[in-house]
Amino acid sequence: MTATSPVQAVTDFGDLVSLPKLLARNVRSYGNKIAYREKEYGIWQEWTWAQAAKVIEELASGLMALGVQPGDHVAVVGRNRPALYWSLLAAGHIGAIPVPLYQDAVAEEMEYVLEHCGAKVVIAEDQEQVDKVVEVSERIHHLESVVYYDPRGLRGYDGERFLSFDELRRRGRGALADNTPKMQTIVDQSNFDDVCVMLYTSGTTGKPKGVVLSNRNIITTSANSAIFDHLTHKESTLAYLPMAWVGDFIFSVGQAMWCGFEINCPESAATMQTDMREIGPSYFFAPPRFFETLLTSVMIRMEDAGRLKRGMFHAFMKHARKVGPALLDGKPVSGWNRFVYKLGDILVYGPLKDALGLSRVRVGYTAGEAIGPEIFAFYRSLGINLKQLYGQTEASVFITQQPDGEVSDETVGVVSPGVELKIDERGEVFYRSPGAFEEYYKNADSTRDTKDPEGWVATGDAGFIDEKTGHLRILDRAKDVGKLSNGALFAPKYVENKLKFYPNILEAVVIGAERDMCTVMINIDLYALGNWAERNNIAYASYQELAGHERVYAMIKKHVEEVNESLAGDDMLSGCQIHRFLVLHKELDADDGELTRTRKVRRRVIEEKFHDLVTALYDGSKQVSTETEVTYEDGRKGSIKATLKIEDTKTLATQSAGAKGAAA
Repeated sequence: MTATSPVQAVTDFGDLVSLPKLLARNVRSYGNKIAYREKEYGIWQEWTWAQAAKVIEELASGLMALGVQPGDHVAVVGRNRPALYWSLLAAGHIGAIPVPLYQDAVAEEMEYVLEHCGAKVVIAEDQEQVDKVVEVSERIHHLESVVYYDPRGLRGYDGERFLSFDELRRRGRGALADNTPKMQTIVDQSNFDDVCVMLYTSGTTGKPKGVVLSNRNIITTSANSAIFDHLTHKESTLAYLPMAWVGDFIFSVGQAMWCGFEINCPESAATMQTDMREIGPSYFFAPPRFFETLLTSVMIRMEDAGRLKRGMFHAFMKHARKVGPALLDGKPVSGWNRFVYKLGDILVYGPLKDALGLSRVRVGYTAGEAIGPEIFAFYRSLGINLKQLYGQTEASVFITQQPDGEVSDETVGVVSPGVELKIDERGEVFYRSPGAFEEYYKNADSTRDTKDPEGWVATGDAGFIDEKTGHLRILDRAKDVGKLSNGALFAPKYVENKLKFYPNILEAVVIGAERDMCTVMINIDLYALGNWAERNNIAYASYQELAGHERVYAMIKKHVEEVNESLAGDDMLSGCQIHRFLVLHKELDADDGELTRTRKVRRRVIEEKFHDLVTALYDGSKQVSTETEVTYEDGRKGSIKATLKIEDTKTLATQSAGAKGAAA
């Protein structure tokens, strides 16, 4: 089955075929409008489009003075800061290719990317990032210069190879007379086919791949997704997600440049929520984990509230879940229900949205992985226009989007403008669009395996198109969707998301493919359960001790059995009920290789690393002793030992006929 977008794609781009040309347009059209804001030392700093363009020009000239040529790679690493976004744009201004890196990547991970792309210059935020570059620089012979933005702690570094951001700008200003004609020629000749950026995949199944995205990919996708949601230069958004992630590049660079809207950078990760309340973004994106964590904090605060406040919250939220989504979608709601909801908005919903920084959100999206239906419904019941989209790095993000009034927790929307979609006989989702990547850098075999000569790209996800609505429903990664030994459908991510709705559960890994039943390994949320333990006078000395507490196990068991009850009524997935579980003695961690840098579970790595635990879940053991290698914050390796309990859970009679039929 195939599908195309109900919204007409942008076809006339005129001369706006590169980011430098979009920047020039923004200076002409919105020159005095605020383009970037950053909070530093508690004060918001602001730059207009004209001011930002001047800095970008100086940086571009400075890079030319360092010997950067068209086609060279310039790596950028650090948290979201206007200066680093300008660095990305400056590289493109002279025909170089920007390569943003994950700021929390360890030195070895950074070394792989720098070596693979052949970076000539690294622009780093601070000493932490510079030190990682220094650690691996002797093995990267093509790296010529390291530019640092924050000079603290860097006074003694070699001045020949290391220079400050301000020094780069100073050199650029000094060479502007000579470099401006050259830069203008590069900008004038830039076109849709030029490389815009190279972004590395999260490496869920192996080494990260360098995804080459052209101006055509980024600009057409930005334009088409913007027209879908009526985005304009009046939007305000928050830039806080990793700069190396394709979502941040599209929202904070692509769409921002196309629309000319305002980008706000928080002071730090620790102050992000406070800064967000001050900003009040109108356009907002966050992965499911953000909304899960936010909901956890809300529920914890409610548990600490007085009886009257807690009772009012739960009473009005019950009403909101009943009528809030309908009101948001413009569906008929009785006058009495509207009145009660309005009262709830004054007393509960409005103050809560304001506290969360979501009171001005006109369009909100979540993606990256599936969000739990209950979590999704919670935010929409408050009147927040939260929607789902489906995309990937290779698509320049957007494959499907949910139109206003057609939002569902079970689907990821209709095809984005300019995108074609089809499902093959095995149920795998394929797409074709102007946003489809050019190639994997230095990896022709993987490029051929993913993108065929006709331009169809394999997503690796299993799903189907609803014939009535035209919406896409994603089941799971195609390689993870399977069958139990009785033929019932096995889709672990769907079950994991249901479990993660509970504030006490941070992560879950469901196992069951080709087995006779499903089991799960669970990470507790230390913040939520630590708060609970404090309220209940439960003493604990470590994560491991709290995770193994019998009252924690009883609580998790209750959550698992509630999920089983929910699954039992699902014709397609009733066979995925959990029969046994254990609570892991450590948090899954990207530094230990168990998660990607975008917090996605490396399922195969976990099943191999915790093979003894998986075996115990299926051999009837009541407990299992294990020893696990861990990585400390300073990079040292160690190990922790633990004896974990394994609990059986109550399951309900499965609708096996439906489940088997769906699987077949």
